[in-house]
Amino acid sequence: MTEFETQRTALADVVAIPVTPFAADGSIDEAAYTALLRRLLDAGVRTLTPNGNTGEFYTLTPGERRLVTELTLRETRERPGAAVLVGVGHDVPTAVDAARHARDLGAHMVMVHQPVHPYVSDGGWVDYHRAIAEAVPETGVVPYLKNAALPGARLAELGAACPNVIGVKYAVPDAARFAAFARDAGLDRFVWVAGLAEPYAPSYYSAGATGFTSGLVNVAPGLSLSMIEALRSGDYPKAMKVWEQIRRFEELRGADASANNVTVVKEALASLGLCRRDVRPPSRELPEPDRAEVAAIAAGWSI
Repeated sequence: MTEFETQRTALADVVAIPVTPFAADGSIDEAAYTALLRRLLDAGVRTLTPNGNTGEFYTLTPGERRLVTELTLRETRERPGAAVLVGVGHDVPTAVDAARHARDLGAHMVMVHQPVHPYVSDGGWVDYHRAIAEAVPETGVVPYLKNAALPGARLAELGAACPNVIGVKYAVPDAARFAAFARDAGLDRFVWVAGLAEPYAPSYYSAGATGFTSGLVNVAPGLSLSMIEALRSGDYPKAMKVWEQIRRFEELRGADASANNVTVVKEALASLGLCRRDVRPPSRELPEPDRAEVAAIAAGWSI
């Protein structure tokens, strides 16, 4: 895996999922998006995932997803050490087209969103990811795994067929299952990224996930970076102090089957004057009474 060492290092970190800000007319606010990227990079964040779920991937048109990819790669081009992990997905041809577009613009990696299909077989999961990975063999590929029923042996099979499948965003909310799955698949073969963000980062780190994704990082990058630093140094009490600081914010995001996952992040950013609160259906803006609590949390972080 030495040929992907830079990409593997980038995954073992805070993997930021930028929001996609919208203008008053509903289009992507390019200036606000670029400013948010700069804020993350200036704070020390080095790994960005445009077109992730916090970026409202499934509400964006193909053209908008391409635009977000292009804006991100343009902004990181002059940033030493910055790595871009572009979200791709939908049907295989669409995912392959997006992956090649990202590759041609200089993206380091692509993250393959969990297949959205009512009938996903274990073998079909392998076939789906293999088709995408084989289309961009020089690009690192990271499956986004939310399927608790998939056995680790299937990921091992994918890894054996595709050397460029280098990491996994693991988003099953079960630390014991993660520990077993990672060892069945190959603990050292892949870089394991805790895909459920800061609330799960300490427990998953102890089981082998050396990176974690974050939407909260859009609001308070210093908190996310403090957590990864504490985990790397083995200072779990310090990591849990950060956990306590972000707990209520993440509870609001996770309530009602994560209905307000993106909404709460954008509300916090709006309270700081960094972008509009607008989200697209099927998400919805927070009702007025809840906005004050989010704003108070963000203000309390002294950002």
